Amino acid sequence: MKKLLLLGFFCLTSFVGFSQNVSLSGYIRDASNGEGMIGVSIYVQELQTGTQTNAYGFYSITLPPGTYTLNLTSIGYGQQTQKVSLSESLTRDFEMNDEASQLQEVVVKAEREDANVKSLEMSVNKVEMKTIKKMPAFMGEVDVIRSIQFLPGVSSVGEGASGFNVRGGGIDQNLVLLDEAPVYNSSHLFGLFSVFNPDAVKDVKLIKGGIPANYGGRVSSILDVRMKEGNSKKPEFTGGLGTIFSRFAYERPFLEGKGSFIVALRRSYIDVLAKPFLNEDLKGSQFYFYDFTAKGNYKINNNNTVFLSGYFGRDVFGADFGFNWGNATTSLRWNHVFNDKLFMNTTVFYSNYDYLLDSDLNNEEDQDSFRWESNIENYSIKPDFQYYINPNNTLSFGGQSIYYRFNPGQAEAVSGGESRSIGLPDKYAVESGIYIGNEQKVNSRLSLQYGIRYSDYRYLGKGNKVLLNTEGSVAGEQKEVTDIIQVGQGELIQQYGNWEPRFSANIGLGRNSSIKVSYNRLAQYIHLLSNTTASSPLDVWTPSSNNIKPQISDQVALGYFQNFDDNNYEASVEVYYKELQNQIDYTRNANLLLNPAVEADLLSGDGRAYGAEFYLKKNRGKFNGWISYTLARTERLVDGLNNNEWFPARIDKMHNLSLVSIFDTGKKWSFSGTFNFSSGTPASFPTNKFIWQGIALPHNYYDTRNSYRIPASHRLDLSATLQNKHAFFKKGESEWVFSVYNVYNRRNPFSVYVRQNEDNFAQTEAVKYSVFASILPAVTYNFKF
Repeated sequence: MKKLLLLGFFCLTSFVGFSQNVSLSGYIRDASNGEGMIGVSIYVQELQTGTQTNAYGFYSITLPPGTYTLNLTSIGYGQQTQKVSLSESLTRDFEMNDEASQLQEVVVKAEREDANVKSLEMSVNKVEMKTIKKMPAFMGEVDVIRSIQFLPGVSSVGEGASGFNVRGGGIDQNLVLLDEAPVYNSSHLFGLFSVFNPDAVKDVKLIKGGIPANYGGRVSSILDVRMKEGNSKKPEFTGGLGTIFSRFAYERPFLEGKGSFIVALRRSYIDVLAKPFLNEDLKGSQFYFYDFTAKGNYKINNNNTVFLSGYFGRDVFGADFGFNWGNATTSLRWNHVFNDKLFMNTTVFYSNYDYLLDSDLNNEEDQDSFRWESNIENYSIKPDFQYYINPNNTLSFGGQSIYYRFNPGQAEAVSGGESRSIGLPDKYAVESGIYIGNEQKVNSRLSLQYGIRYSDYRYLGKGNKVLLNTEGSVAGEQKEVTDIIQVGQGELIQQYGNWEPRFSANIGLGRNSSIKVSYNRLAQYIHLLSNTTASSPLDVWTPSSNNIKPQISDQVALGYFQNFDDNNYEASVEVYYKELQNQIDYTRNANLLLNPAVEADLLSGDGRAYGAEFYLKKNRGKFNGWISYTLARTERLVDGLNNNEWFPARIDKMHNLSLVSIFDTGKKWSFSGTFNFSSGTPASFPTNKFIWQGIALPHNYYDTRNSYRIPASHRLDLSATLQNKHAFFKKGESEWVFSVYNVYNRRNPFSVYVRQNEDNFAQTEAVKYSVFASILPAVTYNFKF
C-alpha cells in the first residue's frame, strides 16, 4: 500500500512545470438525443495535439493561453470545427450532429479515422451498434455476443454454445460488464441469443490484451457494454417484431431536460407459437425468455450527474421437469467534476445469477418431487479518478471492493409425501483492489501507458474448511479428505494477494503505421466448475479457497498497424503469447454437484496460448466490412493427465476465418453477409473396448486427452434490409429485415460422442451431434418513431 501511494505521489509531482497553462474541459454529446459520446477526438490544429472523450463523454485538455482551432471528429458524425479563445480555464460543452444519413453509407466505427494506428490501444475491438444491426443474425435478431465472434481471437466451442472464448481462455475468464456490473451468464436459450437488448446498447468494447490497470478479476478479456442513457431531447419509441421474440423500448427526457430515461423489454413467444402443435402430454411445456432493461440519468448541476441502470432477465425451459435461470444487475453511478482537470466516477452495483431445477414445474402438489437452486451474488463499490495533468499525461487511479456470496446448491426432495432437505453451506469472499496508471505521450512517435494494480482476496466463513491429503494422493486421482472444519462467521480461511503490472507502448513508424507492444498480468479469484462439452446454465461458480488457488495469466503481445488509402482501409497483425497458472481440471468421474468436498475432485495445472491474428477492415463507402483470420493453439499441462504431457484444451481451434461484408445501395435496400470457417475442437475417444455380458465398455488404453478432433465447421449467412418511408400513422421510420441463416444447409458438428449400437450392444459407434442442421429463414420488422 505504501509503495503504491509513493508511486502515485511520484507521478503527480513529476509534472510540475505547467502551472501557467489553462484548461479546456466539458462534455460532447449527440445533438439528436443528448447522449454522451465515447471516444470523440478533439484535435488542436495549432499545436498538433489533442485528446479524446472518456466513457461518459467528458474531455479535458491543458493548453497555453491563446486562440485555437479545434477539430471534433467522430466517423458517422463528420467533423466539426470550433474556435476557442483561452485566457483562463474554460468549461465548454459541444454537440455533434449525426451525418450518416447525409453520407449515405454504413459506418463501421465512431472514432478518429487513424485511431487504430495512433492510439495506445491494441488487442482492442470496438463494434458500433449501427454495424451490428446491419450484420446477418440468427433468426433475424441482432446479437452482441454473436457479432463479436467474427473478430480476430474470438471463438466458441460450436454453434449454439453459451458464451465466447478469447485467446485460449474459458468463458468464465471473460469479465462481461453491463454498465460496470458483471453478468455471469450472458446467454438466453442455451446460447442462441445474448442478454443484451440491442435497442438499449450504446457501446461495445472488447479488450483482449494490453488491459488497463482499472480492470481486474478475470484472466482472459473484458467485454465492456454500455447502455444508452435515454433521449434527453424528445420522446422516442423503438422496437421490432420478429420470428422468435419482439422488442419494445421507450425513452424520453424529464424535468425540462435535466434528466432522461430508457426502458426496454423483450419476450420470446416460441411457447405460444408451438402450443397448437403439441400433444396433450406437452401442453404444459414452457420454453421462453424475457428481459427488462432500464436506465435513467439526472444532471444535478454542471459538476454532478447520477445514473441508475438495471437489468432483469430469465429463461424458462421444461415440460414435466424443467429449470430456469436468470441475471439481475443494478448499477448506481455518480459522475463528479472536481475541477477542469480532475474527473471522478463512483459506481455501486449489485449482481446476481441464479438457477432453479424443479420437477414440479406446473406447481402441482406431487407426492414425489425434487427442487434444487443455486446462485452467486455480489455487491461492490468502485471509485475511479482521471486527472488530466497536461496534453501529454493523463493519470488514472482508484480502487474496488467486491463482496461475494456463493450458494453451491440447496435441494429439497419429496418422496411419498415426505420431504428431505439436502444442500451445501454458503461460501463467502471479499476481493479488493487498488490501481494507478498513466497514459503518456513522450514525443510525436512514442506513447506509453503503464500502471500497476494490487488485488487482495479473502475467503471467509461462515462455512466449511476442507483439508486434503495432497502429499499422499496419486496424481490425477481424487484426493483424500482428512478433515472438514466448521469456520465461524467472518473468520479468515485463506488470503491471497497479487501485484498485477500493466504496460503498453505505441511506436510510430510514420503517418499511417505503427508498432505496438503490451504486457499484462491478471489474477482471477472465482472459478466456473464444468466438465461438460460446453458450459451450461447449471454450472457452479466457486471461490478460491485453501485448496483452490487463484488463476494467474501473463500475456505479451506485439502488433503492426497500417492504414491505407487515406484511412479508408486499416490493417493489423498481432502475435501473442499467454501463460496461465492454476487452471482447473477434473478427476475421472468427478462429482461437481452438491458435493461437500468438491475440491477433492479438482486438479490444477498450467496452460499456454499463443497465436497470430490478421485483420483487414474497410471503413467507408457503400461497400465495407472486414476479414479476420486467427492461427492459434491452446494447451494444458496437468499432473496425472495425458501421461503428464501437454494436450490441446477443449476450446483449442487452430484456424478461424471470418468475413463480414455490408453493402448499402444508397436507396432503400442494403445487403450484408457473413462467413465463418473454423477448425474442429479436440475430443477424447476410446482406443479399445471390453465386452462384458454382451455389452461393449469403451476404454482409453493410452490415457490420452483430446487427441482427436471433430470435423471443421463453416457457415454462410445473408440478410437484406428494406427501408420504409414511415412506421406507424405516417410517422417515424421502419424497416423490414430478411435473413437466411446457414444458407447452404451445412450440418456443422457441435460434438462427436461414442455410444452402443442400438441393435448390437457389443458394438460401439461414433455419433455426430449438430445443434442447427438446416436452413433457417427469418423476417423482422423494426420501427422507430
